[in-house]
Amino acid sequence: MTIIDAQVHAYERNHPGRPWHAVLHGPPEVTGDDMVAAMNSVGVDGALLVSPWTLYQYDASYAIAVRNAHPSRFALIKPVDPSDPGVADTIAAWKATPGTVAIRIMLVHGVSDDPADPGINRVLASAAKHSLPVNLLCWGRLDQVKGLASRNPNTTLVVDHLGLQQPFEPPPSAQPFADLPKLLALAAHKNVVVKITGACTLSHEPSPYKDIWDPLARIFDAFGFERCMWGTDWTRAVALLTYKEGVEPFRLTDRIAADDRAALMGGTLAKVYNWSPSR
Repeated sequence: MTIIDAQVHAYERNHPGRPWHAVLHGPPEVTGDDMVAAMNSVGVDGALLVSPWTLYQYDASYAIAVRNAHPSRFALIKPVDPSDPGVADTIAAWKATPGTVAIRIMLVHGVSDDPADPGINRVLASAAKHSLPVNLLCWGRLDQVKGLASRNPNTTLVVDHLGLQQPFEPPPSAQPFADLPKLLALAAHKNVVVKITGACTLSHEPSPYKDIWDPLARIFDAFGFERCMWGTDWTRAVALLTYKEGVEPFRLTDRIAADDRAALMGGTLAKVYNWSPSR
């Protein structure tokens, strides 16, 4: 089975040539070579390299450099600014960038929570035009995602991190799956896909995190494995678990049949993003 991590980050130490916008939870740096070494250590074949918005905002130059150094292992996702009047041109240029598979919108404070927002809908329409899925960081915004999915049925929307608030350091919240019903309601929209990224950080137990599997089963039942993709959200999770602990519970669990595990850990991603690693 080909194992593809649906979200990892790589970044340099802060320096004047590529300064950080803010501080990201994690090590002082995680280079592309560091990320490849981590993947090799546990048999992960490839990953979607998401340019870290906290550090670099809309500048994906470091992610591009990492992908160019390891073209067989990484594909690229870049955040775009829905308030930028020229965002359609940005998306067109990104589509032409080697290794590109998607864009991302950060639905965070300062970004409209209106499903009818013209900037956000302009991004979604442009993404559909270029056959690019749109990843959505949408903690606390699942109702908005419902409206966006209805308005843009031809755009593939990928809900990052189960759509649930996840911790940057322990402990997780007392009720980490409180918004699960809102996520499950999105299953009615066939253009919505869920990234099961960072799920282990929601557990109150040590690896293999037995308390997450019943809620995850409800997601798998609602969306089907053809619309669910596993990933670690490395390196955001470093204060809670090791990279191996983000991989092995899914690879080894007896809660998922072999065919379903193959879909969850790589097969679905390859179809949604039209990309697979080559080694």
